[in-house]
Amino acid sequence: MESSPRGFDFTAAVRALCRDMIARLPELAHIDLPRVAIGVVQTRRDVTHGMYAALTPLRFEGGRTEGAVRGRRYRVQPLRDRAGQDYLYLLTFYLPRFLNTSLEEKLSTVLHELWHIGPAFDGDLRRHSGRCYAHGRSRKEYDAQMDRLAQRWLAQDPPLHLYDFLERSFEELHAEFGGVAGDRWPTPKLIPA
Repeated sequence: MESSPRGFDFTAAVRALCRDMIARLPELAHIDLPRVAIGVVQTRRDVTHGMYAALTPLRFEGGRTEGAVRGRRYRVQPLRDRAGQDYLYLLTFYLPRFLNTSLEEKLSTVLHELWHIGPAFDGDLRRHSGRCYAHGRSRKEYDAQMDRLAQRWLAQDPPLHLYDFLERSFEELHAEFGGVAGDRWPTPKLIPA
């Protein structure tokens, strides 16, 4: 388990989990995880409904650095790592909400967000045909596909230490480690080009 002076290091634990999922699932092999910022946001209320996680693309369609929104040209405010390299995606988890779901739901949620990363890994989303380009024609079908992917990953017998933190609720992790901490990133803004 990842711990730091601030408590359980959620960001490091999720990064290790994602690294293993990417290595074991060929469908995710296109993801260059060091170019994905991972962070947390505290939810205002501890309720079971609402977002658990989100993937924010940091480029426009086709990986372009500029794009049009309602007839105006914009670029996305860059997020950079310590070496100054641009991240292409921001993966955000909403705590404590995310941690207060079942293990299966947590694994499916992580895969759900990773699956959104476009096959070209150019900062754009994976685009499905039809009106709902993010999830395809059926959100239910999309979620079922992520459940199957999670089961395939688990069937490969990954080391328990990579995901045992997901067996605990936010309160349980907080009690065990004296807190739950993670990287926080500013919400990227659209900047007029």
